[in-house]
Amino acid sequence: MTRDARVKRGTLSVIGLGLAVALAASGCSSSTGASGSAGSPSPKVGGNLVVGITTDPDNLDPWKATQFQAVNILQTLYGTLTEFDKDLNVVPGLAESWTVSPDGRTVTMKLRHGVKFSDGTTFGSEDVKFSLDKIKDKATAAVSAASLASVTSVDATDPSTVTLHLSAPDAGLLANLAVINMAMLPSESTPQALKTTPDGTGPFTLKERKPNQSLTMARNDAYWGTKPSLDTIEFRIIPDETSIVSAMQSNNVQLAILNDPLVAKTAQSGSLKVTKTAQLSYHVLQLNARRPVLSDVNVRLAIQCAVDRQQVLDTAALGEGEVTGPITSPAYKSDPSARPCPTRDLTKAKEYLAKAGKSDGVTIKTIVSQGEYATSVAEAQNLKAQLAEAKITLDLEVLASDPYVNKWIAADFDAAVALNGGRPDPDGMYGRYFTSTGNLNKVAGYSSPDLDALFAQGKQSSDPNTRKGIYAKVSRNLEDNAAWIWLFTGYTYTVTSSKVTGFVPMSNGSVQYLRSTALS
Repeated sequence: MTRDARVKRGTLSVIGLGLAVALAASGCSSSTGASGSAGSPSPKVGGNLVVGITTDPDNLDPWKATQFQAVNILQTLYGTLTEFDKDLNVVPGLAESWTVSPDGRTVTMKLRHGVKFSDGTTFGSEDVKFSLDKIKDKATAAVSAASLASVTSVDATDPSTVTLHLSAPDAGLLANLAVINMAMLPSESTPQALKTTPDGTGPFTLKERKPNQSLTMARNDAYWGTKPSLDTIEFRIIPDETSIVSAMQSNNVQLAILNDPLVAKTAQSGSLKVTKTAQLSYHVLQLNARRPVLSDVNVRLAIQCAVDRQQVLDTAALGEGEVTGPITSPAYKSDPSARPCPTRDLTKAKEYLAKAGKSDGVTIKTIVSQGEYATSVAEAQNLKAQLAEAKITLDLEVLASDPYVNKWIAADFDAAVALNGGRPDPDGMYGRYFTSTGNLNKVAGYSSPDLDALFAQGKQSSDPNTRKGIYAKVSRNLEDNAAWIWLFTGYTYTVTSSKVTGFVPMSNGSVQYLRSTALS
């Protein structure tokens, strides 16, 4: 279809007026507050906000982005069919309403009228079909492809309606459609073009990129929602968080989201405000059970028993957080005591190594990212010291963000010290990792028929209590088999100057409220 024809198509859209009841994902924000308060100067329209980040985004393709910095930037450029509100409830996005058939196998979505991509073309049902079909296509290598596993086909029913046909009911689908890895792209887009020229429906457009220096976004005056107040947002790359705080103290940067609690404490002075928000993301030692050194469950259990998680938390993050099990989704949260060796037990660790025939010890090649988040190296060093007492040697390879992500995606590691994003629904969180057909199962390094069955049950049940019991079994299976070594959840620290209002930190790490941020 020609570009002119696409614009004409959009003018013929007919939008349903009734708003169907949204299937909500239970959750709550852990923020202690948002920037801006009563008595603050009134926000103005216009202005240029500078946001400090530590790493140049490695990928501007929303379907493939895994790096936290990249995901945050893409949230300003692209839109999704559904969204999360500040309390992580599912609310309308590019789809203004939807209905689910009584048997749960058909989802019909009505699209918003008048939405345009940043290149000026009109968004419609053909773009939704194109996007969802491409995400499902293995050749795309989309990181959230498994979230559409239940979708057998997508119909562009009319210019403003899409119909999703499912193989079985999928209770997590609407929540899964809200993540930026499910962004809607125009049907003419190509991977080559997207690398340099993002084309989304978000509140901002890419104005300029200076590699390893900055990315500048300009307000999208054609945005379908409330128009952003800011003229531009510049994401300025400053290699470490201490330097970001220094830049804020000299008023060269007005907003930053930090991971290091020690640096955050230094920022809590003068005109800067720090907002502390508990996160669903989790710190973990990923184990690749397909590598020979970790293929024996007893070796993995030895590692699990040899780690004092609280010590890792205290050493790397000043105790700012809590020890966690696999699932951090608020409504389905795992019990961290329901695992073999809920507290450190070196005797059991040595017994497990003996069962594996490895009494003399093992060496595990472990990758660590330096720069993407602040506590990674400290976590790795503490884990190395603890495991050495059980004759388990972590051979650490500390990498910059880009080579780390490349090795991680390729599963080119025995173990990986990682910070992974959490989600309000556990299917979207782990279905792509720990099912045998999950698109990130290669990275996870572990699956089983039992887990496949449990994840299938979790998707098909709509009863919250039933799902809670199912995911408790998922969590126990992962822990009993020491698929990974889950460590702790922490906080983000949103630092803002006194001029910044309207930004709302979220517990899933989203920066979507940059669209409502203003400078007073």
